[in-house]
Amino acid sequence: MAAYILRRFLLLIPTLFGIMAISFAIVQLAPGGPVEKVIAQLTGTDVSATARISGSGGDLVGQRLAQTSGDTTRYRGSQGLDPEFIKKLEKQFGFDKPPLERFWLMMKSFATFDFGESYYRNVPILTLIGEKMPVSISLGIWLTLVSYLISIPLGIKKAVNDGNTFDVWTSAVIVVGYAVPGFLFGIFLIVLFAGGSVWNLFPLRGLWSEQYSHVSTWAWLTDPRGMLDYAWHLVLPLTALVLGAFANTTMLTKNCFLDEIRKQYVTTARMKGLNERQVLYGHVFRNAMLLVIAGFPGAFIGAFFTGSLLIEQIFSLDGLGLLGFESVINRDYPVVFATLYIFSLFGLLIGLLSDLTYTWIDPRIDFETREV
Repeated sequence: MAAYILRRFLLLIPTLFGIMAISFAIVQLAPGGPVEKVIAQLTGTDVSATARISGSGGDLVGQRLAQTSGDTTRYRGSQGLDPEFIKKLEKQFGFDKPPLERFWLMMKSFATFDFGESYYRNVPILTLIGEKMPVSISLGIWLTLVSYLISIPLGIKKAVNDGNTFDVWTSAVIVVGYAVPGFLFGIFLIVLFAGGSVWNLFPLRGLWSEQYSHVSTWAWLTDPRGMLDYAWHLVLPLTALVLGAFANTTMLTKNCFLDEIRKQYVTTARMKGLNERQVLYGHVFRNAMLLVIAGFPGAFIGAFFTGSLLIEQIFSLDGLGLLGFESVINRDYPVVFATLYIFSLFGLLIGLLSDLTYTWIDPRIDFETREV
């Protein structure tokens, strides 16, 4: 097992490098960029970018009004801007270097977890991620736990009662939950329970009330009123996410159990006098849950890091999903690539942890004999 873990760790390096290289290449081919964004702000009505560039808004406005015969047409909308100003922009954003050199310097910094600062926020990227992490942790952990606590027992019960009335009507509920997007559930819940048209029972914004937004984590955790306030804020967004998340895991659990229940060893166990509970949880459960566990890393990573962008928007939750979306829209490439690097590395490590969990559930599995 130690050799297998070592091989997997060594494979993390080329895999992570490949993910970053492909993503970097795609970004280079995409239209627009941070230089174009600043130029658009300068040549439009929004001059807020001038404070970000040098802190001397008047000088830059004068520069953009300066007429020049130089070639600035490589950037759309840059006609009339001083070529020296364009060069300063390129140097500020690192675009004065060729793409391969920029990629090498980025990966060299990322290897030491030096992610630099956001282009437009003047904040270290790790600090920025840390500010958004509590929301994503809350949504991700609770979504994963609640959806699995619902899906696994429900899937087992559906498998045991396959074809019965319970199985039919729960399947109808699951189909609706799978087909209807989570953000529509969120809007419905707001209209119904958050002061939309019917009741005003739950808060609409954030995961904490104003009085708890500035207290320390320890003070919040040790205050029963703070925990209750947090749970009260979490009800609606978590419900909207769970309604769309439990369908796949429920059906996967059911199908895995049905496949195992029909095998010969189950018939043999029953013939030995074991009751259904002993057969189900003593023999079937260990084999049937392998595929469910295989899907756990993807579900966990998706819930923990991205959650639902639209859910975050609807319920005013400032999490990592919203941060990633805004970074892409604003061409804030340091944030885009830093979050991609962290998420990919974490996902690969979770995948390894999932394989190790296989051996815990079923000791017969031995990855040592497999070729990676």
